[in-house]
Amino acid sequence: MRFAELGAVTVDGYGTLLHLTDPAPALCRALADRGSEHPEEDVRRAFRAEVGYYRPHALEGRDPASLAAVRRNCVGVFLGALDNPLEPEEFVDEFMASLVFEPVPGAVETIAGLRAHGLRLAVVANWDCALPEHLAVAGLLDRFDTVVTSARAGVAKPDPAIFELALRELGVRPEQALHVGDEPLDEEGARAAGLRFAPAPLRTAFEGWL
Repeated sequence: MRFAELGAVTVDGYGTLLHLTDPAPALCRALADRGSEHPEEDVRRAFRAEVGYYRPHALEGRDPASLAAVRRNCVGVFLGALDNPLEPEEFVDEFMASLVFEPVPGAVETIAGLRAHGLRLAVVANWDCALPEHLAVAGLLDRFDTVVTSARAGVAKPDPAIFELALRELGVRPEQALHVGDEPLDEEGARAAGLRFAPAPLRTAFEGWL
């Protein structure tokens, strides 16, 4: 397979395109500012509990109101895991401010190379409706022709419908597209929708091509 056979590349969001900087230090500081001291190890454990809750509920954050509800629930899980008496509504802003997403090493250069070859590009991610904002902050939003989240599609990977929506918006047939992702659900969903698949990381997925 070479670029001549491709019309588009779709890219997973978290772990493939973006990664999260360690939120624990910022969360510890924010909690301390609220009068709650917690060991960093406990904060990391509570954050893992929040992530476990968020992943299956990300698609519920479809618009500002539903996203706010998802975030309140996530913060409730986080505080509950710490046995912290703060009300979730009191801590949502600080919690969200601790979540800083940055491009995965090599991702920016690879995306630029794919764009230079004239390929259509999309992000296909199990994420809430705020993903475009995170991409904009990371300087990546304008590199993509479309961003399809599970929240917008109404289904999450590995459901092939999320890929089918991306293909329609890109204007390419499944056999003309390749998806890059870092989890089995990426490969399962992409292949079910008729796309080719390459495992992350992005910087090695196209070795010898760019």
